[in-house]
Amino acid sequence: MYLMLGAWIDCKNAWTGLQPIHNEESDRNKIEIKEAVKLANQYPEIIKIIAVGNEAMVKWATSYYVEPYIILKWVDYLQQLKKTKKLPENIWITSSDNFASWGGGNAEYHTDDLIKLYKAVDYISLHTYPMHDTHYHPIFWNSNENEEHLSTKEKIDAAMIRSRDYAIEQYNSVIRYMKSIGIDKPVHIGETGWATSDNHLYGEKGSNATDEYKSAQYYKLMREWTNKAGITCFYFEAFDECWKDSSNPKGSENHFGLITLQSEAKFALWDKVDEGVFKGLTRNGKPITKTYNGKETEMWKDVKSNSGIIAN
Repeated sequence: MYLMLGAWIDCKNAWTGLQPIHNEESDRNKIEIKEAVKLANQYPEIIKIIAVGNEAMVKWATSYYVEPYIILKWVDYLQQLKKTKKLPENIWITSSDNFASWGGGNAEYHTDDLIKLYKAVDYISLHTYPMHDTHYHPIFWNSNENEEHLSTKEKIDAAMIRSRDYAIEQYNSVIRYMKSIGIDKPVHIGETGWATSDNHLYGEKGSNATDEYKSAQYYKLMREWTNKAGITCFYFEAFDECWKDSSNPKGSENHFGLITLQSEAKFALWDKVDEGVFKGLTRNGKPITKTYNGKETEMWKDVKSNSGIIAN
């Protein structure tokens, strides 16, 4: 297993209750970079990429985002270590960020410092999450009049294809911006995923986007596209996490995994369980089994359209 190692980067006063200062950086950043360098040198056969910051430049991250020149500073520093053989020469340096931060969105991101960052990194690692935009930009999500004759399942399948296409368009928007500034570098997906449960914006109180069937369809469609296109895709994520939104256990951030904390593979991976891929593997001593005891009819009881629960 190879690793893209992330160094967390944020601004001065991030997470302190004080007003964040986005054009100054946290003192913690240099500690993160120092540790990343140490680990990359300690495990050169495993660590293939260092990502400076994770969604560290996108402006909706109001608690901690930094201006691009702060990311650039540390990318340049790491590239210099490579040149002086203080880092493995074949390790790639990037920043893993929202597609908008890489110039694929609003023009406010199109700055000279971003162009310099493009020139400094070895490749572009972008994030795309159509699931979130089923709430924030739902025009692609809702069925149209041309789909009135379709079954509910067919409408969901069509929505998931539009979701895949939405991600492709965000990817292509970064490609277009990159070419507009005269740069040609590899562009890969540093994060994408689809949660299976939510009690707020994406569940039955919101866009009805989260369930195991939709998650499985997104996973399948994204894997097919990226494999065919030769795009590396870091899929978020292997296992559910309970700490991402610890105050709200039913929140979507805790449910992006392909495997639950109870060692159950979600619908997206049921075929892998059948194939014996997880044979002999355990999580906390428990073998990997299927959610819903492998009963698809039970799984469908939790699949919802915008009009409510789907009858099997």
